[in-house]
This record gives sequence, C-alpha cells and structure tokens, in this order.
Amino acid sequence: MKEHYRGLGHIAIHTQDMDASIAFYEKIGGALAQRDAVTTPDGEKKLALVSFGGFTLELIESPVPAPMTEGNIPHFAVYVDDLDATADALRAAGVETFTEPQKKVLPNTFGGLQNWFFTGPSGEQIELLQML
Repeated sequence: MKEHYRGLGHIAIHTQDMDASIAFYEKIGGALAQRDAVTTPDGEKKLALVSFGGFTLELIESPVPAPMTEGNIPHFAVYVDDLDATADALRAAGVETFTEPQKKVLPNTFGGLQNWFFTGPSGEQIELLQML
C-alpha cells in the first residue's frame, strides 16, 4: 500500500476565528492558498488552506465551536494517488477503523477532492486524500 502515498496532505487545525487565524499564519510566513466552505447540518463550515514551505495547514471554523480541551488539531491528511486502492490495501492489512462506510466525494471543495478517514490505535484521525 505504501506505493499509493504521495506525501503529507495537510494538518487540520480548528479555529474559532478564521480571519484572525489566517492573519496570524500569514504574519509568521504562511500564504493563504484557498478559502472555501462546506454546508453541514449545523450550518456552514469555513475552510482555508495556508501554505508554508513544504506543508499546508487546513484551518477549520465550524458553525458549532469545536471543543479545545486537548488542543485543536483534529486530524492529519496523507495524499494518495488512488483512494479506493489505498483503502482496499489498508483493509487487507487489517485496518477496520474507517469512520464511514463510503468515501466522501466533494467535487466543489478546493477544486475537487475525495477522502476517507480512519482512526489509529490511540484514536487519532487519519485522512486519506485524493485531489480530483
């Protein structure tokens, strides 16, 4: 399955104020790459990608504030070349912790993507991410 991995996709960070977070990360050397939003049952979830040299932060402002008891990094994403083949290989290796039965296809988010989340042994969220 390692042949499908293409590098770190992003590190997701919850924020309570999108504009303040973008301003902060730009101030310390990041560059806003894209802004977008996803409609959820609770309302609009604001998203932004901030690029640094070699990695990207995905800022997430949820319509219902996320709890920040142990920090605010909800997941990390790994780029893959073939989402279905990677998921099949993980299942063949014994990974049964996918959080949804089906992958998500979001053709209008950040130019189009599909993803699938699973959890690691300590409950950490890992996103398999394929850009369309």
